[in-house]
Amino acid sequence: MDIHTPLKQYFGYDTYRPLQEDIIRTVLDGDDALVIMPTGGGKSVCFQIPALLFDGLTIIISPLIALMKDQVDGLKANGVSAAYYNSSQEGNEQQAILERVYSGQLKLLYVAPESLALLSQVLSERYVSCIAVDEAHCISSWGHDFRPSYQQLGYLKQTMPNTPIIALTATADKATREDIVNQLSIPRAKWFVSSFDRPNIQLDVRPGVDRMKRIVSFLKANSGESGIIYCLSRKLTEQVASKLAALGFDCAAYHAGLSNEERTAVQEDFVNDRTKIVCATVAFGMGIDKSNVRFVLHYNLPKNIEGYYQEIGRGGRDGLPAKAVLFHSFADVVQLRKFAEGAENETVQLAKLERMQQFAEATSCRRKTLLSYFGEELLHDCGNCDVCLNPPQWIDGTIIAQKALSAVYRAQEQEGLNAIVDVLRGARNAHVLSRGLDQLKTYGMGRDISWLDWQNYMVQLINQGLLEVAFHKNSVLELTPSARKVLFEQQPVRLTVPQRREEVKAKKSKEPRSQSANEGLFEHLRKIRLALAQERGIPPYLIFNDATLKEMEANPPRTRTAMLGISGVGQRKMEEFGDLFLQEINDYLNLLTGKKDTALKSLELFEQGLTVEEIAEERAIKSVTVISHLCKCYLDGKPVDLRQFVSDKDLERIRALRPLLDNTMQLKPYYEALNQQVPYEHIRIALTLLARE
Repeated sequence: MDIHTPLKQYFGYDTYRPLQEDIIRTVLDGDDALVIMPTGGGKSVCFQIPALLFDGLTIIISPLIALMKDQVDGLKANGVSAAYYNSSQEGNEQQAILERVYSGQLKLLYVAPESLALLSQVLSERYVSCIAVDEAHCISSWGHDFRPSYQQLGYLKQTMPNTPIIALTATADKATREDIVNQLSIPRAKWFVSSFDRPNIQLDVRPGVDRMKRIVSFLKANSGESGIIYCLSRKLTEQVASKLAALGFDCAAYHAGLSNEERTAVQEDFVNDRTKIVCATVAFGMGIDKSNVRFVLHYNLPKNIEGYYQEIGRGGRDGLPAKAVLFHSFADVVQLRKFAEGAENETVQLAKLERMQQFAEATSCRRKTLLSYFGEELLHDCGNCDVCLNPPQWIDGTIIAQKALSAVYRAQEQEGLNAIVDVLRGARNAHVLSRGLDQLKTYGMGRDISWLDWQNYMVQLINQGLLEVAFHKNSVLELTPSARKVLFEQQPVRLTVPQRREEVKAKKSKEPRSQSANEGLFEHLRKIRLALAQERGIPPYLIFNDATLKEMEANPPRTRTAMLGISGVGQRKMEEFGDLFLQEINDYLNLLTGKKDTALKSLELFEQGLTVEEIAEERAIKSVTVISHLCKCYLDGKPVDLRQFVSDKDLERIRALRPLLDNTMQLKPYYEALNQQVPYEHIRIALTLLARE
């Protein structure tokens, strides 16, 4: 079976990524599969290609309505028959979807597990050829995002034993993987575990000191880029978003405390590039298939590595460079432990939090540490994390350690980290004085070291197993058996010097920066893409993602054949957008070389008396492209008779609609308001005429 033609035809790619082809063939052979693949690694293609080749319907079980909508919009943009089904839809809309299933017209149907019961009439092998369970880690109580509604899904295999089930997730440790296949009743599923490495994401971990100052500095250095800032609480998202907005940043807050309408508005503004930055709790992002997120910041330490990995994976999904910056403090650990206390799986949560803490405080390549958690070995340092780019400086820290351990010992192991630092620094605050800590022999012995550096050293001593935190005793510090060897047997201790730097050094490029004549074409094409997206009322990345535009800049296509050779340009997008982008690329490059604007060429032929269709034939372009040329010339002040293309009646109807539609330049709202009776080209011409009134 040919699985490469639909890949190019619908998605615009010439080759599959690692494991994708094997997974697709497994599903097409009727076998079950468990797929562990990082966010942005191409999980969706693993069931979308089989869905196009199967005779029947592929049902995709997904946890969030917003995620379904984004996926369906993307598939429709690629010319694929897809829909989503949920309880919020009107009865006639649901029935229309079912009719498409009965008639075999629908290839992919997205549904939440809670809505499966509404599809009972089609949940049979008569209609269903494949079932995909997305975000499959939600089924497992071992997973980081357990959802009880997923646990009902085991009956699907019993009901349709010959239908292949493919379970997919970006993050699942070994226990979670075992649980997934058992709960879904697919014990014979073939396991496909992709590399968890996302080398395009720069990893950076920083102490949680002056967080807002550092975040503001980061945002200024990455001005104009899309990004997410994850916060631990709803209140914090509001505070951070408010502070950033007051400083002039295009920012909004997102959390479960907002109404559904408010959350939807924030999400759509972000996806459509109307809002650049979202401050959110961890739920944000599961429903977003946005490819051009350039940074993900964590204001607080995440509760586990799985969640952290999934959240940073929302950056750089197009394969272009992205940054992940994590701020953390000891206070974050204390708060997260409190959250876990009393939970049904408290032991598991605390163990995962400890591994997260170890990652944040590591002094070796962070990518190695991250990948090792998922059972993957990186044989070399990554060269793209803060540790690799700013290697730690090691010192003999024996005396520093002895002072700290002695302070804990003389405080009778009854004080927390901050109080011990206050003792060493000789602080005279209320806590120190009321507890008589100023009378200890170690009081003031560390005045030569700053408070922040002492805090850093204390955390290192905890990580080295010389101190432990008694969380059940209000997080006081206690000595371990190893500490006594340092105190009384002179066992040496090595520590790293706390680093002082605002930004991770930029990763050195292996290739010199291009200085070609087409420099700047990417930004030009981004503006064209945004205008097109606004006209159609869809996210810009559904037209072409940033990686595709970057390739157009690096190797500008000048013909339709060359455009089809660009990764991400499939047959459907070529037909819909290819000619327009070719025109813009040629115009841009011709302008740089002093050649005539292609729009002016169309105008010249139009002024010679040729019709739009004749110009299109003469120039081997589409009629809609000729119309766009004439509109462009009109807006540039050229005398173009556009009134002949639109009736007075339609012009007046569109004029009347403008204030009702907030004077939008998007074509789709007018098209729908006019009951789809006026062609898009006529709407474009009418809006062009009205723009110069």
